[in-house]
Order: sequence, then C-alpha cells, then structure tokens
Amino acid sequence: MEQVNWTRMEDGTKEEFVSLINFEEEYNANHIERVLGHLKLLDEDWGGYKINRYQHSLQSATLAYNDGTDEEMVVAALLHDIGDIISPYNHGELAAAVLKPYVSERVHWIVANHAIFQGYYFNHHLGGDRNARDRFKDHPWYDDCVYFCYNYDQNAFDPDYDTKPLEFFEPMVRRVFAGKAAHMELNLESA
Repeated sequence: MEQVNWTRMEDGTKEEFVSLINFEEEYNANHIERVLGHLKLLDEDWGGYKINRYQHSLQSATLAYNDGTDEEMVVAALLHDIGDIISPYNHGELAAAVLKPYVSERVHWIVANHAIFQGYYFNHHLGGDRNARDRFKDHPWYDDCVYFCYNYDQNAFDPDYDTKPLEFFEPMVRRVFAGKAAHMELNLESA
C-alpha cells in the first residue's frame, strides 16, 4: 500500500493504520537529525547578546556537563531554548513537549517552566514580577528549576567560556532520545 484509500480517518482499516504507523516509524528514524537541525537554526545573530542562542544552548549544556549532572539534564540544557524561533513567548513549553517522551517528569517540568524562573533575573527591570516563579514555591521541583536557571541558563552568555561543540553532545542526545519509542504504547505485533 502506497497510500490509504480514505479521506476521513473513520473510514480507515486496521491494515491501513498499521501501514501508516510503519511509515511514520521509518520517518521518525531521522527525528534526532531534525531536532539537531532545529537547534542549529538558533545560530544567527539576534542582536544585543554577546553570543547567539545556539552558542547559549551549547554553553548551557557545557555548564551542565561540567557540573556533573546526568545526560538527561545535559540534553535538556542543550535543547531548552529550541522553541525560541517558532514559539518565542512560550518557548519552554515547546522545548518541553519535544523532550517529554524521552526525559523524566522532573526534567520535563524544569524545561517547561524555565522561562518563568528565568524572569527572576530581569523581569523587575522591565516592570514585571521578578518573583513570578514563587507561585511554584511548594512544587517538589521548584528548587531544581531555580538551580537549572541559575547554573545552566542565566550565566550562559559568555563569549570567552570554553564551550563544547555540538558534536560532543550528539551521542548524548542519541542516547536520551533512544530511551523511548514514539508509538511504544501501541501493541503493533498484536494488531
């Protein structure tokens, strides 16, 4: 089957959907390359900063790596801003959605909320609430997100820092993303 015979999903057959899932899995085999390609889109001058968002992402991951944290957090630090291009006002949520199938709930939550926590360092200069993060004060991962932002995000804009290249992190990304399959909840063998 090259294509399905329907124009409405409700008219599809079991065989067609199994075939579609197989096509998707073939396509998804290149998912990591697409994610890394999207990260590379940050490699342009946004103006104002001493380094661009791509360099910031590499530096964040380097800081996490040098801190001795686990690979999951290093990859999260690397990818935490990938949403900046297409979703600048909720980029953390977009990055967290990309990471969700592959990381712990804790790491997902940290990435999803890091922009709110990051505001601690600048919101008060712009008429905003620097303590907006405090609404999460009782959350079990509040301190972890504070730590992430303080140690891997707000301080990752140094053009002189010995930042590791993307090639250093690619094997980590592959290992973290290999942890779960997109359709793992489906039992295709019994289909």
